[in-house]
Amino acid sequence: MSEEVQEKITQATQILKSIAEDTSVPRNIRRAANEAMEVILKGEGTPAVRAANAISILDEVSQDPNR
Repeated sequence: MSEEVQEKITQATQILKSIAEDTSVPRNIRRAANEAMEVILKGEGTPAVRAANAISILDEVSQDPNR
C-alpha cells in the first residue's frame, strides 16, 4: 500500500474517531462512525473496496429518517 493511501486512511480514521467520541453527536451516527472505522481498518478487500463499504455505512445512516 502506498504512503499516500496510508495517509488518507489515517486521516479518515481520525475524523471518524473524533465523531465517534463526540457525545453531542447522536448515538446512531457515532455507532455508524465506529462501524465505518472498523471496516476501513480491518475490512476485507482493497483500500478502495473498504472505503466504498465505509461510505455505504455512513450514507445509510444519513438517509435514515429517524435521525
